[in-house]
This record gives sequence, C-alpha cells and structure tokens, in this order.
Amino acid sequence: MGVDTAVPIKLVLSIESLAERSRLWAVSLYTARSDIEEYLSMHAMKLDAPGGLDQLHLAEIEPRAPGFGEIQVDIKATSLNFHDYAVVTGLIPADDGRIPMSDGAGVVTAVGVGVTAFAEGDRVLSYFFPNWAAGRPTLPNLLGVPGDHVDGFAAQTVTMPASAFSRMPVNLDFDAASTLSCAGLTAWRALVVETALKPGDWVLVQGSGGVSVVALQMARMMGCRVIATSSSDAKLERLGGLGAEHLINYKTHANWGEQAFELTGGAGVDLVVEVGGPGNLPQSISALAVDGCISLIGVLTGWSGEVPTAALMTKNGRLSGITVGSQEDQANMIAAVEAHDMQPVIDKTYSLAELADAFRYQESQQHFGKICVSL
Repeated sequence: MGVDTAVPIKLVLSIESLAERSRLWAVSLYTARSDIEEYLSMHAMKLDAPGGLDQLHLAEIEPRAPGFGEIQVDIKATSLNFHDYAVVTGLIPADDGRIPMSDGAGVVTAVGVGVTAFAEGDRVLSYFFPNWAAGRPTLPNLLGVPGDHVDGFAAQTVTMPASAFSRMPVNLDFDAASTLSCAGLTAWRALVVETALKPGDWVLVQGSGGVSVVALQMARMMGCRVIATSSSDAKLERLGGLGAEHLINYKTHANWGEQAFELTGGAGVDLVVEVGGPGNLPQSISALAVDGCISLIGVLTGWSGEVPTAALMTKNGRLSGITVGSQEDQANMIAAVEAHDMQPVIDKTYSLAELADAFRYQESQQHFGKICVSL
C-alpha cells in the first residue's frame, strides 16, 4: 500500500495564511517603529543668545504629554511678523535657547485632563496674547507672548494650555490661518475695535507688508474705501487689484498725505493704518480727517521722532498705539473671515530649516503680504 505524500489543501492554506500574517505583522512593526522614531525625533528651531540670524539652529525636542488643562498640538505652519524678526535679531532680548515665532496653526494630537474645548483632530490657531480674554488691555494681559516670553511655534510639536488656542477658520489651510493671529488680528483691531468704521469711510494703508495687505482686504470686506501707498509701482498695481481705489507712490509724491487728503474730496481719511511710525506721522496727520484716527501698529522708520502735535490737535485726531488684540477679538475676526471667505495673501513659504532665509527675505522688503513657514 503506497503512502499519500500530498499535503492537505487546508494545511497549505493555513501555512500560507500564517506566512502572510507574519509578513503583515513585520510590516506593521516596522511602520510602528518608524512612527515612534519620527515621533521621538521632532525638531524645533532654537535661538542662542544674544540673537542674530546666524544664532538660529535646529534641535531635537522630545514631545511632552499634556498635563491638566493642556493640549498637545502638531504645528503645521507659522508666519513671520516684525515682532518675530525683532526677537531673532536681538532687538527684543530672549532667553538662551528660546524657540521663536508667535503664530502657530496645527492639529490637536492629545488632550489633558480637564480639557473640554478641544478634542484630538481639531484644527487650532494660537493666540498672540494667551492671557487676554476680552476687554481693554492691561499689563497682565500682555504677558506670556509665545516666541518671546515663552517658547513659540517654530517647533513641530508643542504642549501648552488649551487656553493658548482658538479654533482655526474652516475656510483656510494651515499656512493661511497662521497669518491671522498677529498680523490679521492687529488689522482687525485697528479697523473694527478701535474705530467704528462704516461702509464708505476712507482708510489709508501703507506699504505691502502683512498687516497692510490684510488691512486692505478687511477694509474692503467692510465696504470702506481705501488709499494705498508704496514705493513700488508694481506693488501698487497689486494693491489696486485687491481693491485699493487710489494708489500713491510716496517716492515720487513726497507730500503724499496732502494728496491723500485731496483724493477724499477734502474730507480726509477716517483711519490711517500706520506702520512707518515717526517718519510717517507728519504725512499721516496731513491725510487725516477731523476726528480721524491713526492706528500706530509699526515703527519701521525709527523708535522715536518729532510729531506735529498742534496739527493733530487741530484735527481733533487720535493717535492710538495697537499691539494685536484679545481672544474675543480673534473669535470675531475668525467669524468674519469665514463669512466672507477672506483668503490671506501669502508671498512665499519656507521650511523650518530655512527659517533664517525666510527672515532674510523679510529683511529685503521684497515681499507682498505674508511669509510663511510650513512644518
């Protein structure tokens, strides 16, 4: 009697199934290990004291699990502001090893005990002032600025109090959203909070940087009429494309304030979004309407200078210093951005490793709108 050496079909299938399961298990293990290694090798850009673009360097960071009231966020984008430039170049002193950047947009990856406002997977946007909930600014409100007083968002992951974040606008991607928490909110406060502008009012914006461009967009969104100034005819053309009704090259028109006043029919502008500071103020006052407001949000022409106070007084004008805004202001701004589907203007996007190059591009003043860093 011969011996049947054939392997039963069921046994063959079982062996093949076991082999396939082993292969899949090995692949899963490798993938899990890769994920863990990637998780454990998160990076941040750190700044060595006393500052300078050559003092920025990439460093590995270890993610920290959120504690009570905290959330962990994978940062997807940040954007450059003059405040960030002042920190990294040492104009604003920061602790050795500080992680810069005040803007951050990302995804919640873990929530700590006691957190009810957010869940894993939520898209969030940072606050410039995490301690300023609402109302008028006070000194305690203005402390705790990310990237300055505490570590900021030039990091692939952060763990912070949930109160340091708002929801992200649903109509924006991460890069676009990251432009709002400083530049966008500064413009919003100047246009909406500090001055009760109404459709048809005149707004003057200066240049083509992040605040000026978004202020133009928001002013048009509100039905205001806009005069824009720049030293570049090419940039003026782009500002016109965004809705500026009148364009003035301040290099070829030294008395641009007087020209702006005449362009309004002799009424003057109701609001000047002032980014230049002392060097611009005489012309800005010249452009101003009676009972108008100059929102001082930048000092690009210098830290101090002479101001024609008699001219400002004669016009019953107001000179209002502005540094960003409150959490309530941010919530209102986000609602408006969503309702009008406003899309911030982004000039260039860099990687985290290219942060110093991004600041060099900002230094060149060639940009139009915002410069972003994608993480």
